[in-house]
Amino acid sequence: MIVDKLREECAVFGISIDTTEAAEITYGALTILQHRGQDSSGIATAVDEDIQHYKRFGLACDVFTDAVLAKQPKANVAIGHNKYSVAGQDSVHTIQPVVVEFYSGRIAVAYNGNITNLDLLKEKLNDSGAVYRKNSNVDILAHFLVYHIREMKDYTKGVIEAVKQLEGAFSLLVLCADGKIIAVRDPNGYRPLCLGENESGVVVSSESCAIDGCLFNFIRDVKPGEIITIKDGKIIEEKIILTKKTDGICIFEYIYFARPDSVIDGLSVYEARYNLGKILAEEHPIDADMVCGVPDTGLEAAMGYSAKSGIPLASGIIRNRYVGRSFIYPTQDQRDYAVRLKLNPITAIVKDKRIVLIDDSIVRGTTATNMVRLLKNAGVLEVHLRLSSPPFYHTCHYGTDIGDEKNLIANRMSMEEMRRKIGADSLGFISFDGLKRACEGCVLPFCTKCFTGNKI
Repeated sequence: MIVDKLREECAVFGISIDTTEAAEITYGALTILQHRGQDSSGIATAVDEDIQHYKRFGLACDVFTDAVLAKQPKANVAIGHNKYSVAGQDSVHTIQPVVVEFYSGRIAVAYNGNITNLDLLKEKLNDSGAVYRKNSNVDILAHFLVYHIREMKDYTKGVIEAVKQLEGAFSLLVLCADGKIIAVRDPNGYRPLCLGENESGVVVSSESCAIDGCLFNFIRDVKPGEIITIKDGKIIEEKIILTKKTDGICIFEYIYFARPDSVIDGLSVYEARYNLGKILAEEHPIDADMVCGVPDTGLEAAMGYSAKSGIPLASGIIRNRYVGRSFIYPTQDQRDYAVRLKLNPITAIVKDKRIVLIDDSIVRGTTATNMVRLLKNAGVLEVHLRLSSPPFYHTCHYGTDIGDEKNLIANRMSMEEMRRKIGADSLGFISFDGLKRACEGCVLPFCTKCFTGNKI
């Protein structure tokens, strides 16, 4: 399978409340966070020093049917996870949360990101005689946590000792058999994590949209390098345990990954994307009849482009929300068909028009090429493609699935060659400085290595 979009792995959600609806609320949160991972879903609950879990491949709504939800334990505390699979990580054993039992306890582990020093973790586990699944990154991490929990004879102290040795990007949740949830965000803050509360208790989530949707009130973002311990519906400990190193939050949270109704590290995702569109209009103006955004992550930027340029905004493309994952087929007719299953131009709106088409990014160029072709086939006179991210050239080992750099169209072609390949009448990417200006309200620095090879 080849998908011509960046794919970001995973959503996490945890809840500790004074009622027994933790599993049901976690399910609701996972449906809200579905955009962060569509391949598998799971929930773990802790009741009476025991941890139970249920997880399967599929969307949250398919995994947790009414019958399955009815059988979930009536629990005060739970963690949940949505995942997308990467190469070599599509076994049932890689679905999260992962539960590990040991003689003095049990934990469930869910995380978002990528641990880059797994070889070191495996070496230490091998020396200790631990038995773990070598093809499951999360199983390696879970057993590494258990090793240190046993050494320290304390859940929180053990987690602290373990995460001090981790490298890479992670927003980590550990559900302990005693009912505690331990949440840790990596020292760079690469992946988002935030807190919410209401009169019933506390939640921790990858994005604030799930906090809002589950009727909790957003408190704040978990700080880079911070550990939060939650028990009996209250935050019982919060402190910085990891020292910031380099980089910061992934800039693609604002360009593409996050939902527009989320606020991450002080910056509204909606406002960031709207600003991206305004700056695109400044940097790449064009004479056209209408502005159309590619659903869904091009829509807010299209609004900004329209507002700044004065060119009317139109809903010229409809997305079919009931279609599963896309495949790239061997023939052109089949590729056009695959795109059209998801995105279809409204001929009555776009025919005989000159269109500014706004999308978030170009990876390999296949989706953009097929989208331009569909619009031209629908009678569009001109398609002026504008992207709300700069061209990117570098792969990412922090959990974003870009693939080999040789597959990135910007590495193989000049701007004019890309334009001709895609079939657009003009092509414009936002500048790197424009990207920074659009997202300047964020309280953290950004990781932008996919564009520059360096941090901002």
